[in-house]
Amino acid sequence: MIIKNIGELVGIVPEGVLRKQGAEMAETGVLKDAWLAIEDGKIKAFGKMADLVGHDVPGSAPSVIPGGDSSVIPGSDSSVIPGGDSSVIPGTDRESIDAQGGMVLPAFCDSHTHIVYAGSRDGEFLDKINGLSYEEIAARGGGILNSSDLLHGTSEDDLFEQSMVRVREMMRKGTGAIEIKSGYGLNPADELKMLRVIRRIKDSVPALVRVTFLGAHAIGRGYTHEGYVQAVVDMMPQAAEYADFVDVFCDEGFFTVEDTSRILEAGAACGLRPKIHANELAVSGGVQVGVKHGALSVDHLERTTDVEIEVLRGSETMPTMLPGSSFFLGIPFGRAKEFIGAGLGVALASDYNPGSSPSGDMRFVMALGCIRMRLTPVQALNAVTLNSAYAMGLSDITGSITPGKRADLLLTRPGWTLTKLPYLYQTPFLRTVFLGGRALE
Repeated sequence: MIIKNIGELVGIVPEGVLRKQGAEMAETGVLKDAWLAIEDGKIKAFGKMADLVGHDVPGSAPSVIPGGDSSVIPGSDSSVIPGGDSSVIPGTDRESIDAQGGMVLPAFCDSHTHIVYAGSRDGEFLDKINGLSYEEIAARGGGILNSSDLLHGTSEDDLFEQSMVRVREMMRKGTGAIEIKSGYGLNPADELKMLRVIRRIKDSVPALVRVTFLGAHAIGRGYTHEGYVQAVVDMMPQAAEYADFVDVFCDEGFFTVEDTSRILEAGAACGLRPKIHANELAVSGGVQVGVKHGALSVDHLERTTDVEIEVLRGSETMPTMLPGSSFFLGIPFGRAKEFIGAGLGVALASDYNPGSSPSGDMRFVMALGCIRMRLTPVQALNAVTLNSAYAMGLSDITGSITPGKRADLLLTRPGWTLTKLPYLYQTPFLRTVFLGGRALE
């Protein structure tokens, strides 16, 4: 497939760059009046339209180097026919799609979600309106425990179908890679039920899915604190049959630093790398314990100090902020600008869940990054694509316009630019979502 007449090709990153940090966050490759070729579900090459006319279409010649002035795409002896919305190039089975001046950018990557859940917690929405805090709702038996009760009474098939509605919605809105956590089971049988459902989703959709075991999301009903921590440790070998990562809610009123170390060590023994919930409700020490154990990401970070910034310097851990949760709960937004100013990278994710961020719209997350966290559109793009892919261990596969990566792409309607995405944050902008090189139906 060739996409031609692209107004702006945005998010070009050289091969081998897996994340952006510090000043790099303000940089991304942009090519105007461009084409892009897809082969076997991956980005094959791209270049300027002026250099494409009359040249061969993809086949055997060298691929285009981003930023170079060569635009020959390896190929047959037929050239792209100008005009038309979508046509087959003569002499080949290669389709030509006319972008008509629309923008092409990487699909969004969402590295923190809780989208496998049952029912709804809209009653708690009214509680929030009436002034109850997240902690007060949890203390009354609501919050995570409410979702646990609903999930317990839901069959595995029903849970899958409910969750797939959300996954399809996210893909239609442009998300091509999703991390999904367990954590509403809170007992061995129901946590494993969740993990099986997440794996089933992974096997059913064209988006890339990563699985996280978050047994330590809250203390399960009927357990003492110590008894539940031990139960999570005991679940680890079975959870590792399904999961890629282990996560702990290391925060005030949930799990301590000592609990977290114990659980992460059990996860490491089973081959699971950490991802941490930290500093949503208080400065918890979760960042420090996460970095100590080699966490791929530390997430939330609504409440941080300069100490956390210093701990993250030089580490492989991606600070991940969840502005949808800040927006919905009315709590502070993460200090993204200060993290970047200190030379760190930042990822943004949705935290899609029924209680504190009931939306998986990553375009809105990007807009919040600009409007409330004062990121530039380029910084926000890097945060919701390459860096969020890194926070899932996927940035070598997706998250940027790079030859050899999966063709997870968004084609906008004509006239869109990167700045307009967060500026006109409610105006429909998508024309086509491509996941693995195929247009999403």
